[in-house]
Amino acid sequence: MRVAITGSHGLIGSAVASALLARGDRVVRVVRESAAGAGPDDVTWQPAAGQIDAARLNVVDAAVHLAGESLAARWTPERKAAIKESRIRGTGVFAAALAGLSPRPRVLVSASAVGYYGNRGDEVLTEASAPGTGFLADLCREWEGAAGPARAAGIRVAHPRFGVVLAGEGGILSRIAPVFRLGAGGPLGTGRQYISWVALDDAVGAILCVLDRDDIAGPVNVVAPQPVTNRDFTAALGHALGRPAVLPVPAPALRAMFGEMADEALLASQRVEPARLLDAAYQFRFAELEPALRHVLAAA
Repeated sequence: MRVAITGSHGLIGSAVASALLARGDRVVRVVRESAAGAGPDDVTWQPAAGQIDAARLNVVDAAVHLAGESLAARWTPERKAAIKESRIRGTGVFAAALAGLSPRPRVLVSASAVGYYGNRGDEVLTEASAPGTGFLADLCREWEGAAGPARAAGIRVAHPRFGVVLAGEGGILSRIAPVFRLGAGGPLGTGRQYISWVALDDAVGAILCVLDRDDIAGPVNVVAPQPVTNRDFTAALGHALGRPAVLPVPAPALRAMFGEMADEALLASQRVEPARLLDAAYQFRFAELEPALRHVLAAA
């Protein structure tokens, strides 16, 4: 199978590309024209300008769209505009290019996030749950909607709604593990908010499952089957590192540091279940948090 990937140098994209190559598939990287080290087989695009070398995508059987500006920064008005532009416009450009191909790829896996559900407390959330409110929820709804041209063209479209991805290098752990190693880690706010997490191995495995299964379309929650509270998450991380994790970070301090992002990303509660993956009999490599943490930290 020949698979086009945007965001192929990011945390998830690079791991997906490696997994595809390891099983004998061909990877066609879709990269910005200014990207360092772009290879002769890469497809170039400028999503902000609506430009893509679509003719070179005619060789692909499937596509994985993971490109987008990082959410991990203080959300100034300018930053929010850049996030929306990259994720919504970029998805629209890529989906329209795929829709115009002949033959078209059979599937587009286009990223989303559990931020779709907003702050929902202890409510158990599945793919059938309604969207929440707030910047992230609105972003995810529009982000998924931007793949409409591919759907309208008859391409099977699936949206992996990623939880917090745990990896040895990159992602949230690379930012917080050094603090915990110093014994300065602890719960955020009350610590009662739920975190829906997934090990990088299973984030990749879920994408491959969706690529391979013709019966999976629409939203797919890419999270482990056991979400935990922030308090339990920090306790497990401290235990995995052999360090105490008892110093809480008050919500006002988080708001002072991160503004709106604190309430929507750090203090929001999303108790998400991977109903569609479980229905598809996907076998999680890491269904429990502490073994997942030990695995990814050992690889760091």
